[in-house]
Amino acid sequence: MCGIIGIHDSKQPIERPVLAAAAQSLLHRGPDGAGYYIDTKKRHALAHRRLSIIDLATGAQPLKNESGDIIAVVNGEFYGHEAIRAALVARGHVFATRSDSEILIHLYEEYGVDCLSQLRGEFAFILRDEKRGLTFAARDRFGIKPLFYTRLAGGTLLLASEAKALFALGAPARWDTDSFYTAASLQYTLPGRTLFDGIFQLKPGEMMMARGGDIQTRAYWDMTFQPEAETEQDEIVAAETVEAALKDALSVRLGADVPVCFHLSGGLDSSGLLGLATAITGRAQDAFTVRFQHEGYDEYAIARETADRHGARLHTVDVSQDDLVAHLPDAVRAGEGLAINGHLAGKYLLNRAIRGAGFKVALSGEGSDEIFAGYPHLRQDVWAQDSANDAAALAQQAQLYATNGASAGVQIALGEGLDTSAVRAALGYVPAFLSAKATLGRRLQGVLAPAFRRFYAGHDSYAQLMDVTGAGDITRGWHNVNRSAWIWSKTALAGYILRTLGDGMDMAHSVEGRLPFLDHHLFDTVRRLPVSMKIKNGSEKYILRRALKPYLTRTVFERQKHPFMAPPVSLFANSRLRQMLDDHFASKSFADMPFFDAAAARALPARLETMDARERAAQEPVLMTMLTAHVLGQSFGLGV
Repeated sequence: MCGIIGIHDSKQPIERPVLAAAAQSLLHRGPDGAGYYIDTKKRHALAHRRLSIIDLATGAQPLKNESGDIIAVVNGEFYGHEAIRAALVARGHVFATRSDSEILIHLYEEYGVDCLSQLRGEFAFILRDEKRGLTFAARDRFGIKPLFYTRLAGGTLLLASEAKALFALGAPARWDTDSFYTAASLQYTLPGRTLFDGIFQLKPGEMMMARGGDIQTRAYWDMTFQPEAETEQDEIVAAETVEAALKDALSVRLGADVPVCFHLSGGLDSSGLLGLATAITGRAQDAFTVRFQHEGYDEYAIARETADRHGARLHTVDVSQDDLVAHLPDAVRAGEGLAINGHLAGKYLLNRAIRGAGFKVALSGEGSDEIFAGYPHLRQDVWAQDSANDAAALAQQAQLYATNGASAGVQIALGEGLDTSAVRAALGYVPAFLSAKATLGRRLQGVLAPAFRRFYAGHDSYAQLMDVTGAGDITRGWHNVNRSAWIWSKTALAGYILRTLGDGMDMAHSVEGRLPFLDHHLFDTVRRLPVSMKIKNGSEKYILRRALKPYLTRTVFERQKHPFMAPPVSLFANSRLRQMLDDHFASKSFADMPFFDAAAARALPARLETMDARERAAQEPVLMTMLTAHVLGQSFGLGV
């Protein structure tokens, strides 16, 4: 895991001090060393900040082939690199390091850009082929590792692991007001967009090829599901196949030249991984869990039970409301995005504790809900498609709302929403999570500045989402649950869960996150399963539950999905947190942002007292969106 930078076709001579200063902005991603490459004409360059995980002695980057005309920098891990290396050596390739990253250079020599089909893991890279005058970059299939890019006014292409490095190289630090309006409507930016003007992301499973001024991007992989009629129907076979595929995905991610640990909550995914890893290795593992102060949000007791079951060393990270206040600004700067809950600061503190205990690698259960249909809103989609408003479906809906208070207004709809008719026109139904985001968007509309709202009158972010993703055509013929999961993966997963909440919080403390559930070999198994094996009798992730049952406590096995959420500001704000909100919303810099009605923002905390508990909880994303937008703007001096 590292920080990488690329400059292509610079119109000004590239000087090493400038490149080094930009790389310094990524020091947190790679505190173990730095490396640079600048071509002889000073028009193309690569930089690397290293977090040493594999080959601690000789794995420095940039990496070069034998003739020195192919150079690359890599962020992340390539799994199965030993077998690939052996095959390449048998073909005459000469390796200079033991690093997993070096296989990229030699695979590229063999296959060109088609080398991507040979790569397995979490990665982003930039490769320079001097002989062909080509800069080649790519992001892993699910978007676990980020890669941002922009073009300066003269045409120079800049690429980097984080937007802050692009700012350090001269990219203007400005809000993208279109993207902000989209985020205020459906919580996320459109795929490939950011909140920063002119700065884009490579999408999951996308590559870039730049030669001179010609820059092209295209997909090399997508998260496609099988139509239900073509899926595996034998449940016993399916459970055995899932267990075997997950064991393989986890086993390769346990490999490192440094100690590894686990995130642990009260959920099925992290608990199952810990149990499975203990069985695979025959050794007790280290696990870290966050402990909050409020019932309904703290999962310590369940995590403790799981740790005791497997003999794990459980490290507890106590997070108070004051901790959330103190560390939220640093978390926002690290994640470069908006947040709807204090869980961003909670995850920041979790990773700080992991690094403080001497760990560089942490495995977590992210991605399981996307491929095994674990979210409560996906159960709503099942009932909507299969039960058509019958009494059983209505009873299930009532139970869902009664037991998922933390998800109301965020993952399940609460109250009136924005217009989603364009989604229905494209798909024939409205995914439940988009209905929920529409209710959040409706609440946010109430605090937007009138002039900003008028400027975007008639702008339909939901129609735009359907247009840019092509969801109506690409997902046609799939079960609605899989269609919804696909759209979620393009927005919530790639843009927020993996980037802001995941990589942003991990790498803020130089911790490499590894995600066994987001393994394309495992996904290839799961994509062939019917939805009835994912959600059965109202139980989410049914086939995964069955596969992992030997490794789970009874408590976890029988428990439904609970999102990782900090106690909401809107319900549990103490005096310090309330003062923080008042200070931000009353500031001149908040009023100077074009997005919010400052008077409405100042009034909202007091209005919470007139609301019932469910509505107060649903206002949490509104408060946190305003607060984190202000923090983000201050962090980078964003203009418009």
